[in-house]
Amino acid sequence: MTTVGTADGGAPAWRGGFGRLWSAAVISRFGDALRTTALPLLAIRLTDSPLVIASVTACGYVPWLLFGLLGGAVADRVDQRRAMWAVDTVRGLLVAGFALAVGLGHASIPLLLALAFLLTTLQTLFDNASTALLPSLVDRAALGRANARLMTGQQLAGGLLAGPVVPLLLAGGAFLPFAADAATYLLAAALVASLRIRPPEREPRPAGSTLRAEIGEGLRALWHDRVLRPVCLATLLCNIGMGALIATLVLHVTHWLHAGDTEFAAAMTAYAVGSLAGGFVAQRIARRTGRARALLLGGTVQTASLLLMGTVRHLGALLAGMLLLGIMNMVWNVNQVTLMQHRSPEAMVGRISSAFRTASTSGAPLGALLGGAVAGAFGLNAPALCAAVLFALAVAALIPAGQADVPVVAPQDGPTTAHVTR
Repeated sequence: MTTVGTADGGAPAWRGGFGRLWSAAVISRFGDALRTTALPLLAIRLTDSPLVIASVTACGYVPWLLFGLLGGAVADRVDQRRAMWAVDTVRGLLVAGFALAVGLGHASIPLLLALAFLLTTLQTLFDNASTALLPSLVDRAALGRANARLMTGQQLAGGLLAGPVVPLLLAGGAFLPFAADAATYLLAAALVASLRIRPPEREPRPAGSTLRAEIGEGLRALWHDRVLRPVCLATLLCNIGMGALIATLVLHVTHWLHAGDTEFAAAMTAYAVGSLAGGFVAQRIARRTGRARALLLGGTVQTASLLLMGTVRHLGALLAGMLLLGIMNMVWNVNQVTLMQHRSPEAMVGRISSAFRTASTSGAPLGALLGGAVAGAFGLNAPALCAAVLFALAVAALIPAGQADVPVVAPQDGPTTAHVTR
């Protein structure tokens, strides 16, 4: 397998494959943000039912629960580059067809639900293939910086740049955000298709090997890894906590703090700015502490931030808390993904990645329901405090992983290193 050389002592070189992958990821995230912002706005034009409108969002989660593990197994079987550009081409055509339907006045709630479900179903393959492809493009020493640059670029495009563009596009027609999203998918597909790398060399699968059996191998490898298992559990707990917070944040701002829409937007902006800052410091923190201990630090700071938000009834406390949450969330994401890429056997990166993502996605809707129940029972600041408890539990779960970091799975770690019996 060929890799692009590193520059500046471990930084990924922009020329060649990584620069194209970065551009494709950022362009695609920009389009995704246009669509996800415009979709609920279109939904409220078609119905006034909160349940139906919420169902549009739910359709963005359900495919991960149904197909997430399957997407990881398929990503480990196929040429990941071809899978990515093929998926983006199909998604571009789907969204283009939807934009045409909206432009002709044929939009409907069933069409919105179908679009959300199909796009996320395809995403289960794309995201896992993308995670598995990156080690083919950069040296292992550069994976941390590569992940940081990818995530920071995506946050900049999706978190800050896309939001102000949506109203301008909507002024020209309800179909325009979706047409722009379709164009970004097709452009990203062209960039990924232009990558010139050899597919990874894989051992031949035994006769009769099934996707179900291969999914089981990936899950067992994750379970038996002494670092990845607690990291996965901690990530699930954190996502439940964030789901509880985000689902009720508008009530926290407008009712508990007695602030308005502008203050709510300021809180979300503080989180986005923090995420960008986190992308610049994630690798520096990892170099000083090690990746597993960087997660411990991130979880501890986030716990303190949530306690601040839940106990101090002041807008400044909220903004400071959201800023710190954004910084440490990016530190967490960069180091969690890089740690997983380093410790996963090459042939199982897609499957282990899918287990992480499936756990993460299942935590968000569960947390949203928990946040609503806690807010109703104990007060509108209670979801932030509940999230703080969950983050504290996540930090406790990470303690076994906070030993010396091992970049690649070592023989004493057990079944993850040994080739799983097939």
